[in-house]
Formats: sequence, C-alpha cells, structure tokens
Amino acid sequence: MSLTVTAHASVAEIPAADWDACAAPETADGGRPLDPFTTHRFLLALEESGSVGPGTGWQPRPLALREGGRLLAVLPLYVKGHSQGEYVFDWSWADAWERAGGRYYPKLQVAVPFTPVPGRRLLCRPGTEATAQPALLGTLVRLVEDNDLSSAHLTFCTGSEAEAGAALGLIPRTGEQFHWFNEGYRDFADFLDTLSSRKRKAIRHERAAAQGFGGTIEALAGADLRPAHWDAMWRFYQDTGARKWGRPYLTRRFFDLAAERMAEDVVLFVAARRGRPVAGALNWIGREALFGRYWGATETIPFMHFELCYHRAIDWALAHGLARVEAGAQGEHKVARGYRPVRTHSLHWIADDRLRAAVAEFVVRERAAVDTEIAVMTALGPFRRGPRPGAPPERE
Repeated sequence: MSLTVTAHASVAEIPAADWDACAAPETADGGRPLDPFTTHRFLLALEESGSVGPGTGWQPRPLALREGGRLLAVLPLYVKGHSQGEYVFDWSWADAWERAGGRYYPKLQVAVPFTPVPGRRLLCRPGTEATAQPALLGTLVRLVEDNDLSSAHLTFCTGSEAEAGAALGLIPRTGEQFHWFNEGYRDFADFLDTLSSRKRKAIRHERAAAQGFGGTIEALAGADLRPAHWDAMWRFYQDTGARKWGRPYLTRRFFDLAAERMAEDVVLFVAARRGRPVAGALNWIGREALFGRYWGATETIPFMHFELCYHRAIDWALAHGLARVEAGAQGEHKVARGYRPVRTHSLHWIADDRLRAAVAEFVVRERAAVDTEIAVMTALGPFRRGPRPGAPPERE
C-alpha cells in the first residue's frame, strides 16, 4: 500500500495514543518510556506553554507517516529561525553561508527543543523501521528542496539512526557527553571504591562540605512535589538561564504543566534551609536512566552544584535500579566524579553542493578530534581499576 506523509501545525493534531505508540512503544507494558522527551505530553507542554511556537524561533511542524491509514511513524519537526537551544552547534556553517550570500534561516530541525538528551528521533512503530526511516528522511530532504531551505538537521539521534541517515546521503556528525554507568554497585560507597584514593577523598570532601551547609537535602517526586517546590525551581531555572544564555527558554507555564501532567516523570533534589529552598536540580526519569536537566541556586554554597546534579543523581539511580545517569551537555568536570565520555550523534542535510562538501569535510576532522578526546578522557578517568572493557553502549 502507498505511504502518505502529512505535516501538522501541532502535535495536538495527532492523538496522544497514536503518537506514543511510535515515540514510546515500550510503554505498552505499563512502564515508563525510555525517556519522556519525545512523548506527546512533553512536546505538547512545550507548545501549550509558549516555550515553542510563534515568536520563539521554534515553529512546530510534526510529520506523520501512514500506510493505508495506519500510522507508522512520527517526526518531531520544527522550522527554526535561529540556532539557539540545540546544543549541536552550526553557527559557523550559518555564518559561512550568509557571508557567501546565502540564506541559512529558516532551516528544519528534528529535535526535542532545549533538550540535549540522546534518543530516538525517527519515531517508528516497532518492526516498521526499514520502511519508515527512509521515508521520513526522504521527506525531510524533499521539504528542504521544495521550500528552498538551506538545510535539515536531526540532533541527538541514536547511533543506528545515524547509520541509516548516512546510508541515504545525510552527513553524520559526532559529539561528546558524559554519562554515569551503574555497573552493579550496591551503593554509593561501593561505586567510590572503584575510584582512585585521591578521587575518593575529593568526592567525600565535597559531599561533606555541601551537606554541611546548615539545612536539609531531599529528593521529591510525584505527590511530594508541592507548588512551592515548582515555584522555587522556576526561580532557580531563571537565574541559571539568565547567567548562561541570557534568556531562559522555558516559560513559567511549562513548569505549571509539568506539575499538572508530568509530576511522575520527574524527581527534584532540593536543598532548603529553615524551610526555604536555596538550591535545586530537576531530573526526568526514564525506564533505564535518570536525566539531569535544570539546576539553580539563590545563593552560593560550595560544592552544592556537584552534590545535587551529580552525586544525588547517582544515589537516586542506585536506589531505583537505573542503569545510568545522563547529566546534560558538556562538562569535562564530570569525569572526576565518575562520569564517562560517550559519543553522541546527529545528521545533517545541506542543500547547496558547495556548503555540503565543506561541512562534510569539516565533520570528518571533527569526528577524529572527538574520538581522540574520548580516548584521552577515558584514559585519564578516576577509576583505579581502569575503565571497563569496551566503550559504553550507545543508545539504540
């Protein structure tokens, strides 16, 4: 039967159950999604909160692929008017093309806005990948050509998706993040025992210093999250966003919707003194991993960032049997705290032959540099018994 692709103005135009059957088919058993970021509820909250949409430079245009009326796959697609909030940087490509007289924006972006978490981007029902993936990628290329756009990008896709895209002529690009892996540790002390003596002492020192700030630290999830906690997290998020990138991407409404619809998807580590929150780290819970996303503080407390964002995340993952912690983009300082460098993937289609050739040449050199960086950071890691054999598994 013939395949049809439809473009939509919102994920709301696709029923949640149908979308999630493609985006998170593993939830059919009643469990959690691998990650919550491509679920209908998360992407819809971004839209309804005004975090994406008119005036943001992120215009939703999700695609739906059907065969004979049956939904096979969906694509979280956006028309972008800038390169902000992506974490796979193409500023230099845009600058080069515009200096050459071209127009780089708008472009197409397949991504979870503001979320550098690796995961599936070609969201297919199980068993349909061989048909659906080429159809989605082919449609993306045609949309670029038919609308005289500069490019299309799939960021933080899986390794297998990157291979599928490369086979069809898209340019694969690699990057680096730092993840913590649970290798069957009984508890945090058991994990610490795998580190060198110097690193163990350093972590114990910074944990003691952070925990001795004169207040309490709690992990709050689900019904334990009260409106005051969300208010505090919004203040923390605003402060960090203003210092890091000038304007926070998420609106206050997004936090309200998260409280209403997604409280079971998150855990907040909050430090409070005399009942007043002074620092917090908001994490999203997946089937196998904990995803650190937003952090902030209203006062400077030595080592509190490391305690809430890294050490407490490990504690929580161990207590709940999770396989890893993904603590966001960048941050070589994570290595000293037991996080390992891992490779990330993206795919890029450049319409112009000249720019495409230049980008393809660049990413080959960049890939070699990323591979060298990962090898060096792994060799310099804190583990006294050395890194575990083989590279950490990539997301499939």
